[in-house]
Amino acid sequence: MLTSKALVIIASVISAGFGMGIAVLGGALGEGNAVSKAMESLGRQPEAQSSIMTVLLLGLAFIESLVIFMLVVALVLIFVNPFVGMV
Repeated sequence: MLTSKALVIIASVISAGFGMGIAVLGGALGEGNAVSKAMESLGRQPEAQSSIMTVLLLGLAFIESLVIFMLVVALVLIFVNPFVGMV
């Protein structure tokens, strides 16, 4: 029989994996959409390349920072689990 501490650890690991999966999927879709729209606008206005690329790289950095934030949350859930002490 599993103890309540073991159940909390199992639920935390599953939640961390599920959260990372959603974050990576959302980040990949967002980055792909951003690059697609940037290439489309570069095709229409090649003279605006510097401003489009600047905004694109800034947007990609923001999207990637959300995925990295979820990675930190997942690592906290797995290694420093604050819920283990509650049971």
